[in-house]
Amino acid sequence: MIMLVGDTLEMKKKHPCGETHFTVMRVGSDIKIRCNTCSREVTVARVKIEKGIKKVLTPSGEERK
Repeated sequence: MIMLVGDTLEMKKKHPCGETHFTVMRVGSDIKIRCNTCSREVTVARVKIEKGIKKVLTPSGEERK
């Protein structure tokens, strides 16, 4: 799955604050994401995060495949 810095990820599970949308901050073997509600940043292994993604949205709102 292709993810770029600035993309918004819609995850299958909710963050403890209740949000399901996260913004990609850094891409590599680990991916750093920021919660769109509480602004908490989390670094997660690429393999683990790819399993939890529902869809990837570009900054313009289009869905990336």
